[in-house]
Amino acid sequence: MSLHIFPVNFDQDVNSSTNLADILISSNKCGIEDDDILVVTQKIISKQEGRTINLDSVIPSELSVGIASAYEKDPKLIEVILSESKRIVRMEHGVIIVQTKHGFICANAGVDESNVDENFVTLLPIDSDKSAKLLREEIRKKTGKNIAVIISDTFGRPFRLGQTDNAIGISGIESILNYEGKPDTFGKLLRVTAIAIVDELCSAAELVMEKTKKSPMAIIKNYKFYFKDDKISSLLRSDLDDLFK
Repeated sequence: MSLHIFPVNFDQDVNSSTNLADILISSNKCGIEDDDILVVTQKIISKQEGRTINLDSVIPSELSVGIASAYEKDPKLIEVILSESKRIVRMEHGVIIVQTKHGFICANAGVDESNVDENFVTLLPIDSDKSAKLLREEIRKKTGKNIAVIISDTFGRPFRLGQTDNAIGISGIESILNYEGKPDTFGKLLRVTAIAIVDELCSAAELVMEKTKKSPMAIIKNYKFYFKDDKISSLLRSDLDDLFK
């Protein structure tokens, strides 16, 4: 059977009282079956978990004021970015690349001003794996179906223009498909080939969700995968493996 990806459209704004499982069940037109994969954008998870901040409530530090002055940015926004960061990786041309407390390398620590009320920003979920697991369990409770859940966010790419969607939280799916030790089509043993399938599924789902449409979820059907209690940390390179640190 061929792979199918269906967007889930809804107009309802998400807040802490929103039940995302109920929205999924009532809004999707393709149904939910065992072995489906649900991709959910980080933004609605963050809103549902109350991970939003009113910049008016932020008091910037001297460091934030200095960085903001140099890069022509709001010092309150800089303060939030720094508070969500483990370390600053690079600051150039008005771009701030950091390592988040989760271990992600990304711009602005994932702090986002889009698709949120004026003067508010959203932060990444504290534990996206836990968020994915809770949503997966709620869906199974309401539907009886065993699915996988991936939480996605948009990241830039080093050495290439443009952004792609990547996984920042997973539940019920193996993060990497490892071909190491298996023969290629010429019989040669593969040594380092490992496919980040959860990232590829996020990018595929983004093609139907898009940024300007009200489709913050997508259901992927007919993709064969292994159910596994995996963690997003399995995709992060260790300091020893980081050739650019």
